[in-house]
Amino acid sequence: MPFEKTSSFQQEAKGALYLVPTPIGNLEDMTIRAIKVLQDVDLIAAEDTRNTQKLLNHFEIKTPQISFHEHNTQERIPLLLRKLSAGQKIAQVSDAGMPSISDPGHELVVASIKNKIPVIPLPGANAGITALIASGIAPQPFLFVGFLSRKKKEKNEQLADLGHKKETLILYEAPHRLKKTLKALVSSLGEKRRVALCRELTKRYEEFLRGTLVQALNWSETEQIRGEFCIIIEGASETYTPQSLERVVPVNEQVEQLINNEGFKTNEAIKAVAKKNNLKRQNVYNSFHHIDSK
Repeated sequence: MPFEKTSSFQQEAKGALYLVPTPIGNLEDMTIRAIKVLQDVDLIAAEDTRNTQKLLNHFEIKTPQISFHEHNTQERIPLLLRKLSAGQKIAQVSDAGMPSISDPGHELVVASIKNKIPVIPLPGANAGITALIASGIAPQPFLFVGFLSRKKKEKNEQLADLGHKKETLILYEAPHRLKKTLKALVSSLGEKRRVALCRELTKRYEEFLRGTLVQALNWSETEQIRGEFCIIIEGASETYTPQSLERVVPVNEQVEQLINNEGFKTNEAIKAVAKKNNLKRQNVYNSFHHIDSK
């Protein structure tokens, strides 16, 4: 394949694919250029047209949409290519953040390049970079991972490889899978690796939780998990070896150990475990007695 050169400029008479980032929460993060492009293009290819329509309504954008998501990619690409080749300008957007980054888009970009159609990217909001710069963990070099595989074998293989990486790691995770993912991270990367859990970025309940992986796991076991998370993890040290990892002891077992091995009374053990792990006593109590904290 020959080395190719393309230019995004002087394409007024030709079709072009615009990659337009959308806000990850706060609508004020929409750029002036992004608004103008969405107004000027012939069509918007959206991951979820219902979600994007809310954004378009907010900025009074009347451009028509077409759905383009992971389940109709192969069906939509030939149609979009025909429109682009005929001279139409199409903006591709995901529900939030950058197209192609843990979202649909990459296949359309590849197909457009193959068909000599200009691909014009716009800068804008990205959850991973936003979380990274506020995490307090070294911002570079970093390795963007996104979502880990949901298949146990593949996830374990990923984590075995990531455990050796010296780069800061950027992961995404949904609230209902956070606890399970943190358990896997502690088992693979160790208890002491520094981490920042970045929750609901740019939204009303934006929150940063910083500490070690085991502290993050203990927090997840005693709190009601809400919101989308970016997980920023410091890279491996020179001395990192998987064989040196210790088994993580959940707070429930810590309480039981104090009761059974040290002769603590239940309330005394709960108080001691809460203090050791820097957790609220009531949350440890609820977790030990299997009481829903809602």
